Amino acid sequence: MSLNEAGHGVLNDHNGEVILEVKGITLRFGGVSAIEGISFDVEEGEVRAIIGPNGAGKSSMLNVINGFYHPQEGEVWFRNKLRGPMKPYQIAYQGIARTFQNIALFKGMSTLDNIMTGRFTHMNSGLISQALWIGKAEQEEFLNREKVEHIIDFLEIQQIRKTAVGRLPYGLQKRVELGRALAAEPKLLLLDEPMAGMNVEEKEDMSRFILDVNEEFGTTVVLIEHDMGVVMDIADRVVVMDYGKKIGDGSPEDRLYSLIWRKTMASQMSDAEIERTT
Repeated sequence: MSLNEAGHGVLNDHNGEVILEVKGITLRFGGVSAIEGISFDVEEGEVRAIIGPNGAGKSSMLNVINGFYHPQEGEVWFRNKLRGPMKPYQIAYQGIARTFQNIALFKGMSTLDNIMTGRFTHMNSGLISQALWIGKAEQEEFLNREKVEHIIDFLEIQQIRKTAVGRLPYGLQKRVELGRALAAEPKLLLLDEPMAGMNVEEKEDMSRFILDVNEEFGTTVVLIEHDMGVVMDIADRVVVMDYGKKIGDGSPEDRLYSLIWRKTMASQMSDAEIERTT
């Protein structure tokens, strides 16, 4: 469902149609290749994980999808259309939203106001009407506020809605950032290490929210995550990257594929995590 049907969720079916496809993406910074000839697709309604050790090029791939980086080679297809060079705000209008590895919130603003900034792509009234707060601008404000309040309820952060985010603990700031991305009502949600720095309880909460976003809102999710237990639990398919190259692509249940990712990630996994993925 979309947020237009706030509070009346229906389970999402993974229908197998491709919503995003990257073909032969190569990204270089000077003489250094961050990504070399990577191709994969994302099916509508799935949770697609990208894993690999630090420096593998995972965040660079999200930056390509999000329009922050423009690759020297390759193509990005979104909803069956070849996408040319575009700026991030233009891609946001297409229906792609994201969170960041390092939290990028307005620390002096409240939780409510931070999430409201995610409604930017749904604000169409003119500058004058916004300044005077009349007519269409007033109607938009009420509609956008209603949708933001629904997100606040969904993420269970009602008690901090008026609190400046700079005063919040790290885990709650991550939740607010997720809320801001959801406010855009994206078709494709990009999450860059959404559980980094969290304790076990916070990871469990975030995993639940991601699954609920996917199932109830019907939002396709692409996430980067280092916790292999989380990836095994919530991902439908996983891409494994190492030194800018794709070395594996499959489901968490695939045995050969699981061997590839455990070998690649072993240096960053605890004994408990390795045991969980065995």
